[in-house]
Amino acid sequence: MHLVWKIKRFDELSALEIYQILQLREMVFIIEQACIYQDIDNKDLGCYHLWAEKDGQMVAYTRLVPPDLSYPNETSIGRVLSHPKYRRHKIGRQLVTFAIEAVSNLYPRNAIRISAQEYLIPFYESYDFVQVSQVYIEDHLPHAEMLLSKKH
Repeated sequence: MHLVWKIKRFDELSALEIYQILQLREMVFIIEQACIYQDIDNKDLGCYHLWAEKDGQMVAYTRLVPPDLSYPNETSIGRVLSHPKYRRHKIGRQLVTFAIEAVSNLYPRNAIRISAQEYLIPFYESYDFVQVSQVYIEDHLPHAEMLLSKKH
């Protein structure tokens, strides 16, 4: 499957791109996961946004969070998702691979800390993330903090 990958700072996004990002995040996190929470949290303004398109439709997305915005002296990858129609194509694996690469290039001195949904812990462990917290509830779902140390 041919995908077009894009990465932009928030101030570079078009109105249509912002709309598509918010629509996809709402579809997955609020409707599909039945999790009512404040998705628009002011962090988007300081983030890079990475996504894949197929035939002009956004099919995978994540935001790349700079150091100190979510965690002191650490970067993060957040709102990681793939469109339900395209999950069987394993786009999520490509997305996380590209996200780690992009964050490492943008912020080479900082480790990557994420808040992973509990069922995805093994997925992130396959990228060498290490669970560094007990499981806790965030937005009504079990999560754990995971850390990918910077490469020396």
